[in-house]
Amino acid sequence: MQPADMILVSVDDHVIEPPNLFTDNLPSDLHEAAPKLVRHESGADMWVFEDAVVPNVALNAVAGRPPEEYGFEPTSFDDIRPGTWDVAERVKDMNAGGLLGSLCFPSMTGFCGQLFAKAKDPKVGLRLLQAYNDWHINDWCGAAPGRFIPLMVPPSWDPQQMAKEVRRTSAMGCHAVTFSENPSRLGWPSFHSEYWDPFWKACVDEGTIVCMHIGSSSQLIITAPDAPVDVTIALTPLNLAMASADLIFSRVMKEFPDLRIALSEGGIGWMPYFLERIDYVYQHHRAWTHQDFGDRLPSQVFNERFITCFIDDRAGLEAKHHLNMANITWECDYPHSDSTWPQAPELLHKATEGLLTDAEIDQVTHLNAMKHFRYDPFAVRPREHCTVGALRALESGRDLTWTTGRKSSTSAGAADLAALATKQTG
Repeated sequence: MQPADMILVSVDDHVIEPPNLFTDNLPSDLHEAAPKLVRHESGADMWVFEDAVVPNVALNAVAGRPPEEYGFEPTSFDDIRPGTWDVAERVKDMNAGGLLGSLCFPSMTGFCGQLFAKAKDPKVGLRLLQAYNDWHINDWCGAAPGRFIPLMVPPSWDPQQMAKEVRRTSAMGCHAVTFSENPSRLGWPSFHSEYWDPFWKACVDEGTIVCMHIGSSSQLIITAPDAPVDVTIALTPLNLAMASADLIFSRVMKEFPDLRIALSEGGIGWMPYFLERIDYVYQHHRAWTHQDFGDRLPSQVFNERFITCFIDDRAGLEAKHHLNMANITWECDYPHSDSTWPQAPELLHKATEGLLTDAEIDQVTHLNAMKHFRYDPFAVRPREHCTVGALRALESGRDLTWTTGRKSSTSAGAADLAALATKQTG
């Protein structure tokens, strides 16, 4: 299959929230309590909420910028591509990159609503979070029917309220929720407790996919404070290897057999060994650890219950016989630094060439995502208008570059990236 003939649906992209998000989605009596966008004297734009300050960080919005401009320094809306925060411009960027559909994770809220958990009044925090979800579903996704997969942020400080919000947003057409890959690192109970049961049950009842993004525990793997930042970037997928082991051997998989987990931005190349390892551990140690998977192996449960995704992962595709092809999805990661936009179709073609049949390419590029997230773009536009070639033709003259002309001032180490994860989502 040639790049122009592909249909691309990304299950992991990101949105930089626009300045008017809360003023447009809250009654006036809550405007004062809501997060506010403030321009620092340095020129950087920062969200301020009670005692929390959340900067827009350049590394999270580098679409179109040359790599030498990547860095950790806070930035302003003037210095980032409009498609990162303006939905009309995002759709044009999607067209230009050949991308049909997109599931967008939040930025300023934290991956699982950590910002709103800081509210001094939990009732106010809940109303702000619901306003965020309303904006995301109605204003962001609703602005371009058929182009986005809705994703809700949960009130993670209260499992009962989480369950209610899952049900509320499910009625609005949202069938995915973002949650932490290790809530215990955020000071909440672990996957091994019964604390989260109301949330898990609501997700099962509504058929809502639980998306666990790398860094959603506000921590990343760091080997040493003075290690080069490359070390932590290289190891980020292993955050989800740890989460997978935690979940596989937890009570969650046994008590909620219909729960589905999506491992967001985790890659797939590490999974064949991981599956071999968890089976070995189970068979070698279960007599004394008392794990019980009945007549099944942990690897079989993983392949049935976990939705996986990759950006550019030829090693994982070479080992596809170890994985469940019906659960593998693709991601673009726009506008983050790992993103393949706008060359995603060409890079994906290179990653799949000689490894996947055309039918398998259709599976991983869009059909699996459509099935799992109950997303049907073809109900809105004819299939022949959804290909990379057809979408790119709509924006053939679009400028895909975006530069400030400034070199990155950051000389970063792994500790800087770990600190960024804490600051952004902690």
